[in-house]
Parts: sequence; structure tokens; C-alpha cells
Amino acid sequence: MSSFADFQNEIYLAGLSGAVPGLPMTAAGLERRAREVLDPAAYAYVAGSASAERTAAENVSAFDRHRLLPRMWRGASNPGARDLSVEVLGTRLAAPVLTAPIGVLGLLHERGETVVAEVTRELGIGMVLSTAASSTIEEAGAAAGAWWYQLYWPGDHELARSFVDRAVKAGARALVVTADTPGIGWRPRDLELGHLPFLRGEGLANYLSDPVFRAKLATAPEESEEALRMAVLTWIGLFGNHTLRPADIAKLREWTDLPIAVKGVLHPDDARAVVDAGADAVVVSNHGGRQVDGAIAALDALPAIVATVGDRADVLFDSGIRTGSDVMVALALGAKAVLYGRPWAYALGVAGRDGVRHALRLLLADFDATMGLSGCATVAALDRTLLSSKR
Repeated sequence: MSSFADFQNEIYLAGLSGAVPGLPMTAAGLERRAREVLDPAAYAYVAGSASAERTAAENVSAFDRHRLLPRMWRGASNPGARDLSVEVLGTRLAAPVLTAPIGVLGLLHERGETVVAEVTRELGIGMVLSTAASSTIEEAGAAAGAWWYQLYWPGDHELARSFVDRAVKAGARALVVTADTPGIGWRPRDLELGHLPFLRGEGLANYLSDPVFRAKLATAPEESEEALRMAVLTWIGLFGNHTLRPADIAKLREWTDLPIAVKGVLHPDDARAVVDAGADAVVVSNHGGRQVDGAIAALDALPAIVATVGDRADVLFDSGIRTGSDVMVALALGAKAVLYGRPWAYALGVAGRDGVRHALRLLLADFDATMGLSGCATVAALDRTLLSSKR
């Protein structure tokens, strides 16, 4: 497609014949539609956050503390004059956006991860594939374009290495190690429904298909319900790892030459520690508010981390992105790219592949149009001079 912003022209031209979009045109609208149509447990799993969900709310409201200061007559309003492409961790993207690693997409669509892989490949943006996927590394990798593998480092290094080896073989271009989930946060929405999908074998495709994991089982998990139950119990003993330290990045360096990002960093000292240990990037994130209630908004943590390690590593941002102007604010504060999560997951559950494509085009078109209207012809033009802090 010639320009992401052309999406609005498609809609307006279709409107001449009376056609209107079948899906909402905002992230909030997609969430409302998902709440109306999804199974309650599936909706709760995506929407839910830790405890009173204050961190999740703060992630979104943090953007209200910043205002864009558009510049005029810079020749950037014409879509043909704009270049949104970036290179992050050696991966060239048509825009500085990757889909965040959301797990258990099988709750929303039977081909969840492969659908997301197909759409991101079409649009030229990145995909970060979760370890907790409903599709295997190989299935999603075969459908994807530019994709990275997110590692929930299990309590068994041999199994962790097997995941990494599989991702490398399947074509991943970087590894994203999540640091903020040595265990699962306190999530009342799931608790009220008594629903943890992993205990039903959902979201375990990469474990159940892994030779190292299967070697730990007396019986193949597909043989019977009892065998699957025993596989789940084995997973419980392996998920999460409270022993990891920055020095463990050296193990990854022994296993692969792929660039390494550490996701879930909020404190500058933690960012410095993982970069000193060899990480190529950090992802400023609080896991969308799903882990620690009352934690600092990810956006509020971003500037200090950029100041601390931005000259030595790529800094990416995750948690709270809902609009194109949100992307601009995060990049103006120093992020190289953003990870975008819940809205496209809601759209996946509502309308499958068409829903994911719609949700991602919404964000990209909004970002593209707002870039032009703010006088920015390239992503490099996004810096602090474009921001006015709201007091």
C-alpha cells in the first residue's frame, strides 16, 4: 500500500455508496465490541490486569501528561513525502510498530498467532511471538515476515535453549527475554472465573511440541486426558524462573548470535545492568499492568531509561499505546519503536484476520496522518521539541 494514511480515503470513498466500516474505529470501541461478543473468560484474560488495575489505567492516562506541538509548512502533509520506516535490532520495519507478545491467542481464534503473523507480514511491521502461544514457533514463523521470539525463560536451561534453537531455525530475527514475569500476577478477573488457560493445556503449544519438554513426560500429551494433565503439571514446575540475573544474558550469547532485548524494565539501574551484561535493547514495559498493581506507568519510566542506556542500546516502549499520537509521544521521548497489544487482540476475537488487519491499520493510519499534520516527514524528526508537557 502506498501510504498507511490512505486507509481513511478507502473508508470515505466507500461511504459514497453507503458503506460504513463493520468494526469500530477506535481502540476503546474495539474493546467494547469484544466485551459484547467474546466468551467472558477469553475477554477477561485479555482485558484483565493486576489487582485494582491501577497500573493498566495509569499506562493510558500517562499520555495525557504530554501534548504534541505541531509544526507548520514543513512539506510533510503529503503522504508521499513521509517515510515511517525504521531499523530496530537489525530488522527493517515499514513503521516503528511491532505486535506485543500476547499469549494464548487460541482463546480468541483457532489460528491466532498465524493470523497475526500473516497480517504483520502484509503490512511490513514486526511481530513478537509469545512463548505462551497457541501455535508453535514453527507454525507462526512460517507465516510471519519480520518477527522476534519472546522467551519466558523456564526453570530448565536445556528447555530454554531448545526454545531458542527452534526460534533461530524458524527465522526469528531477535530474542525478547521477559524479565517481569517470574510468576503470574494477581489477576482478579481470571480469579473470579477460576480460569487459568494453561491448566487446560491452552497456550502450551511450544512446550507440548518441544523435544526437551516431551522427554520429561512418561506419556505423550496427545495420548489421553490424563497424559495431558500430567504434561500440565510438568509445565507448572517449569514455568517462571526466580533465579535469573543479568549475567544469564551470557548464556543466550552462547546459544545464538541474534540480537537480544530484555522486556519489562522500569528502573534505570536495571536497564544499565542488562545492557552492561550484553543486551542489545531494553523494552520499557510493566506488562500492560498485568503484574504489579500501583507500579509506575511505563511512559513515565521511559525518559530516564533513554537517558541511561539510549546511547548504547535500542530502547523500545510497551504498555498503554492506543492511538497514533501515543506512538508519536513515545518516540519523541526516545523510544526507537513501540509494541502494541490489546486492541488488535480484541479485534482478533471479534473478526479474526480481518479484525487484526483493521486494528493495525487504524493505528498505522492514525500515526501516519498525525505525523504529517505535525510537520514530520520521517521518524527521525520525532524528538522532545515536538512535545509540550501538560502541568
